[in-house]
Parts: sequence; C-alpha cells; structure tokens
Amino acid sequence: MALLGIFEVILAFICLAIGTYLSNRHEILWNWPFLGMLPSLLANAHRFHDWSMQILERSNGTYHFKGPWFINMDMIGTVDPANVKHMMSTNSSNYPKGSEFKEIFGDIFGDGLFNSDFDQWKNQRKVAVALINRQRFQKFLFHTINVTVENALIPVLEHCCEQGGIVDMQDIAHRFTFDVTVKVITGHNPKTLAIELPKNEFTYALDHAEEAIFYRHVRPKILWRLQKWLGFGLENKMKIARVEIDRIAAAYVARKREQLIKGGDEDVDLLASYLTSHYNDEKLMEGWKSKEEFLRDTLVNFLIAGRENSLGWFFWLIAKNPVAEAKIREELNRLLPKRSDEIQVFELEEVSKLVYLHGAICETLRLYPPVMYEHKKPLQPDILPSGHYVDPKMEIVLSSYAMGRMKSIWGEDCLEFNPERWISKEDGRLIQHSPYFISSMVL
Repeated sequence: MALLGIFEVILAFICLAIGTYLSNRHEILWNWPFLGMLPSLLANAHRFHDWSMQILERSNGTYHFKGPWFINMDMIGTVDPANVKHMMSTNSSNYPKGSEFKEIFGDIFGDGLFNSDFDQWKNQRKVAVALINRQRFQKFLFHTINVTVENALIPVLEHCCEQGGIVDMQDIAHRFTFDVTVKVITGHNPKTLAIELPKNEFTYALDHAEEAIFYRHVRPKILWRLQKWLGFGLENKMKIARVEIDRIAAAYVARKREQLIKGGDEDVDLLASYLTSHYNDEKLMEGWKSKEEFLRDTLVNFLIAGRENSLGWFFWLIAKNPVAEAKIREELNRLLPKRSDEIQVFELEEVSKLVYLHGAICETLRLYPPVMYEHKKPLQPDILPSGHYVDPKMEIVLSSYAMGRMKSIWGEDCLEFNPERWISKEDGRLIQHSPYFISSMVL
C-alpha cells in the first residue's frame, strides 16, 4: 500500500508537469502552479526594464502578469498609447496612483507631489507650477546654471584634462544638476561639483533608498514588509537613508529660516517662497500632520526631481554618435561664432533656436526617461481600450522606458539615437509628438 501511495504521488506530479507544459507552451511567460509568473520576474529582476520591454513588444503593448495564487500580485503592464491616454486623460479620475504606490514610495517621498493623488496633488501642482513659471525664478534658474558652468563645471573639467585621467561624466552630471537644483530650491550652493569631488551625503542616501524601492516592485509585498518590520537588508538601508535625508532637509529649512529672519535674502528660491507666501495656506497644507512635515515632503520631492541622470545619458549618447555631435557643434557655432578668448554663454532666447540640440535632448529622454515607470490602480472596474479588464485589486504599470523603445510606436530604428525624428523635413521645425507616445509621467 505504501508503494502504491508513492506511485500515486509521482503520477500526480507527472500529470501536473505535463499539464503545466501543455498550458504554457505557447505563452510568453510560464504560469506555474501556486507561484504564477513570479519565478520569471525574480530571474530577470537584474534586467527588469529590458525584460519587460521585450514582453510588452511580444504582447502588442499590454500584458497581464499573474502573481502567486496566495498573494495579491496580479498586474497589467502596458505601453499602448490608447491605454495610457485613457488612464492619464480620458478617464483619469478612475486611475489614481493608489495606496500601494504610496506605500512603496512613501518612506522617502512622503505625501509630496510625486506621491499624492486627487485634491492634494492638484493643490501642490498648482502652487509649484506658478512658482516655477515666475519670470524672476526663470531668470534666477538661468543665472544659476551659467554661474555653475563657469565657476564649477569648466574648472573641474579643465582639471580633469590636466590630470589626463578617466572622467566619470555621470558623476559630473549628477553633481552639476544637484548643485543647480539645491541652489534654485533652497538658495544654498552645496558645492558638490568641485575639483576634490566631495562626498554627497544626500545622493549617497538616496542611492540606497532607490535600490530598496526598486526591489519592492519585484518582491512579494509580504517579504519586504517582513524585512522592514525586522529591520534588516535593503529595508534597513531604507530606514537609515530616511534618517539622513530628513536631517539634510531639516538643515536646509533651518538655514533658510535664519536667512529670512536676518532679512538679507529675497524669496527668489522656491523654499523661501513656500516659507513666506504659502506657509499659512490651509488648503495647501491639507493632508499633513504638521507644516514641518509639509515642508520636508515638498523640499525632498523637489530635490529628488532635480537629481536625475538625463544629462549624463545625453553626453554618453553624443559620445557614441559623432555625426550628431558634429551637427550640434555646427548649430552652436552658427548661432554664436566661436571666440577663443572667452567662455560662450547663450542667452535664454537664443537657446530656443537650437533646434537640433533640442531634438537630441528629446531623443535622450525617449531612450532614457527620468522616471522609468508609474503605477495606477483603478477605483472601479473598467475595460481598457486594448480590451483588457481591470479591477481595483489589480496594479497597472505604465513603462516609459519600454514605450520609448517600441517598434510599433517608433519604427524599426526605435533603438537608434536619431535626433532627426523630432525635426520636420519640410520646414526644419521641431515635431510635437503626442505626449502619450513619449511618456506617461505627468506630475
């Protein structure tokens, strides 16, 4: 009888294996018993963006990922422009980021602009857009960029040339954008772009936080929640990063308050504007426990938004494409003839005439968007334009990285760096592609 029982178990496993094979032999991903498609996700976590791009390409832009039976991990991944428009515009009220998005990013972003929904998002965005679009702020931003180029970027690059070593342009680009961002947001220059290349504590902390946030996407929620509760691994790094980021944000706020009390600082930078003009705005403060928490979340969201690597990717792509580099140089020289005895600085109105450079930047953002993906969670059941059914239990992932590399959208040369795709052959003007072809990341 014992042998018969063992034989039945073996036979059951064989039947299960055969059934699994027959049901999955034509599928893009195997849907394993109990585990769903999670094994494939974990096996490709190290190349998640390219892996998901390949899956979405093979599935005509939308794919239903099925998680383990015992974990609520079912997701819809989509880059279909019609689906994106449906969620971001036509029926946007039904597609907030959702509570799970807020939990994944909340440790660092809090309730700031990136992590908020509905009225809280609208109120923050309205104020932020108004402040950024002020003419005085625009001039301050442009002046800050020019000063940082002349007093920091050029000296550092000249020093690197004299030393004759290898230059990490990604690190240089990060430091440049960070210094400019902190200056226009807080009025303080952290001077991380210097010859000695000092350690940037904010960037160091954020690197650890972003690593933990990424793995929250590819691991079952129960696992990283347990890790967070026990305080070890990536979740412990997240906790340490949060403490450091809070410390840095509090120091910036305290410094700005002291400057405002002394009366020697205008409210040109964003932090000064929030402290002087919006600190008592009850409508803007809705959703926060305190004004200090609001300042912390707002400041951190702005700092993180300014810390992205588009400039590094731009120089990398230009270095790999000498023809594009030559055309950019030709355009620059044509607009402002080269003068060997001084540094060339373009005025704001001149920059708008650099059409090919603009196309090259758009092409960089297409291939390497600042935000690779975003989440949506339907409030009510719905059917997407692609025909896929979604309900409140499902997470929807919009991948800007994959959307920018779809043959169905950009053609057979979708992986090539081609600034000309943004320039009209008829009149040489920039082509305004649909925002639902370019990116789903609308703050």
